[in-house]
Amino acid sequence: MKKHRAPWFQLCVGLTLMLGLALAPVLTMAADPPRIVGTWEGVLDPGAQPKKHIVVHIAADQDGSLSGTIDFPDQDVSGVLISGITYKAHALHFESTQNLSAYDGTLNKEDTEIAGTWKQGATPVSLTLKRTSS
Repeated sequence: MKKHRAPWFQLCVGLTLMLGLALAPVLTMAADPPRIVGTWEGVLDPGAQPKKHIVVHIAADQDGSLSGTIDFPDQDVSGVLISGITYKAHALHFESTQNLSAYDGTLNKEDTEIAGTWKQGATPVSLTLKRTSS
């Protein structure tokens, strides 16, 4: 008696190819980076102390996780590591253990400004970050 394996084998190969071709576009599509990704600049005005320019660089890794650094050009300091960063529903939070600071802000609908509060030490300071082209 002859066993008929060929039709089953062909069916399995055909279904596997169809499934693979159907999933290929989904697996290769890169997700759009979060709207928060980019370079943001602002000026810290702590009152009695001199104003300090701040530049925040936010990037997204391929897995979607966010990372970033902070520059203080007036002090010739750059690349201060952001140790934790979250962004959800227009709300941004990041902190740096390197300089003991934290920021909480809200991205506007136009994706051009983040209005929030910078905390470093005991006194929180209002800080608006504006998107730059760099």
